[in-house]
Amino acid sequence: MMEEAAKVKNPPIIQENKKITFGARERTISIIAFCALVILTTLIMGSNISDTDLAVNFSQKNLAPSINHLFGTDWMGRDMFARTIKGITLSIKIGLLSSLLSGIMALILGLMSATCGKVVDSIISWFVDLVLSVPHILLIILICFAVGGGLKGVVIGVSLTHWPSLARLIRSEVMQIKSSEYVKISKNFGKSNIYIAKKHILPHILPQLLVGTLLIFPHAVLHEASITFLGFGLSPHEPAIGIILSESMKYLSTGYWWLAFFPGLVLLIASMMVDTTGQNLRKLIDPKTAYK
Repeated sequence: MMEEAAKVKNPPIIQENKKITFGARERTISIIAFCALVILTTLIMGSNISDTDLAVNFSQKNLAPSINHLFGTDWMGRDMFARTIKGITLSIKIGLLSSLLSGIMALILGLMSATCGKVVDSIISWFVDLVLSVPHILLIILICFAVGGGLKGVVIGVSLTHWPSLARLIRSEVMQIKSSEYVKISKNFGKSNIYIAKKHILPHILPQLLVGTLLIFPHAVLHEASITFLGFGLSPHEPAIGIILSESMKYLSTGYWWLAFFPGLVLLIASMMVDTTGQNLRKLIDPKTAYK
């Protein structure tokens, strides 16, 4: 009887199995982390590839992909895996720098267009329409020629052609914020335009600026590879993806498919990963999907 009474007073504890939910927010964060890890790993690998890893070895030229040479070798016996990783690292660095400069230009011109009066707004809007009316490839080539070509020409050309769409987005966001009630109240309290820009406008447009800059990146990388492939970008001694693809064209008819296949595939994957990061980051920022 005493044992039964003790059981009644101290009933056994039943542990509930808690299910771990993995919703859209968790999936989005996981995708962003995975893409960022792959890109960072590629940058580290590419930065550690030395000139000896890209050395010429005619005794091993035109070898098909194997365990020793994952992407095969080229017509000079150079390892295509090392060349491809080195080339995509250079393209990523150019894309990051170009998209960052484009984002800064879009921020400055977008803010000026929305806050400096109708005359400045009309001039910047006309300039945006002018840049958007010319094909990017043609404009980048002209700018590269104007500034002397090379790495500097590619960065300046890509940077000066990818800001208009983001600047137009920032302008519309700033115009919407300026018409809000809390900005009007802040003006009634005598706050300056600089205070309103720092406290009310910039915190709201920074997420859009970050996502927009990330989405510029894949376009910058592909345009850099395109003009380099056409011979208007980086110099031939640079291990860029566009140069690798351009050099491999003459060997495709002889059956050396791996010379263009793997570099093109890596370029496509890198661009898609950054684009996927930007799209998923937009989901986190959007209030409709951020907390699903």
